[in-house]
Amino acid sequence: MKPIITTVALALIMTTCDSQNNNDLDNMEKTTVLSNKDKAVALISSLETGDQTAIAYINPTNYTQHNLAVADGLEGFGEVLQHAPEGGFKANVVRSYQDGDYAITHTEYDFFGPKAGFDIFKFENGQIIEHWDNFSDLVSANPSRRTQTDGVVTITDLDKTEQNKALVKDFVKTVLINGEFDKMPNYFDGDAYIQHNTMIADGVSGLAKALEDMAKQGITMVFTKNHIVLGEGNFVLSVSEGTFAGNPTSFYDLFRIENGKIAEHWDTIETILPEQDRKNNNGKFNF
Repeated sequence: MKPIITTVALALIMTTCDSQNNNDLDNMEKTTVLSNKDKAVALISSLETGDQTAIAYINPTNYTQHNLAVADGLEGFGEVLQHAPEGGFKANVVRSYQDGDYAITHTEYDFFGPKAGFDIFKFENGQIIEHWDNFSDLVSANPSRRTQTDGVVTITDLDKTEQNKALVKDFVKTVLINGEFDKMPNYFDGDAYIQHNTMIADGVSGLAKALEDMAKQGITMVFTKNHIVLGEGNFVLSVSEGTFAGNPTSFYDLFRIENGKIAEHWDTIETILPEQDRKNNNGKFNF
């Protein structure tokens, strides 16, 4: 798989010298057939399948990379593929969403080790021009025997997308950033709250206990800024930054909303790479 995809990536880079090339125009036409989130799923899945056509969904001359461990542009993507382990990467997309020009995927990876990850792609004229992601190592089930990716996958309530995004944005600002924990009951249906965080049990009570236990151990989790909230129907993804155990951290939190209340939660928590170790200068966020 590895040599095939890398060759395709290099070929695409070379063909951009002529913006009127007929093959490029054919590729542009093909990218309009699928929805943006379908293209995102195809690109992620190509890490495992070796599907050569998925590379065409990336704009070869205008691709900004926000994974700080990957070099900018299509060249950086090709470099990652060159370092695939024997047998290639594994990538199983569990959920995908679309919000305007953005597509979001929630994936189980074996990508330099087993991981749960969120990817965000920004599209322009049917091609990907920007990419963000956030990973956590895959671990065993949490205290309520839930994994990092299981649970509800069906998208509903498309007419309530903006309402649900507003609810999550307000929750993140009020509770997670401002620390007004006394207002938590406003966002939940009693204690009903399905939790997929690796360390926390179900229920609002499970969240409260986890925060209390961390405080006793001197472990702090601080949200300082919410960068973007994206959603489709009953699913809303919030991207925030802050610190965890004193380290600069990126928080991706996916919420499922039911009847105007937060009903289920998945997340990835990733330490932000120090500047001296970064392969691009685009920043972890900068939406």
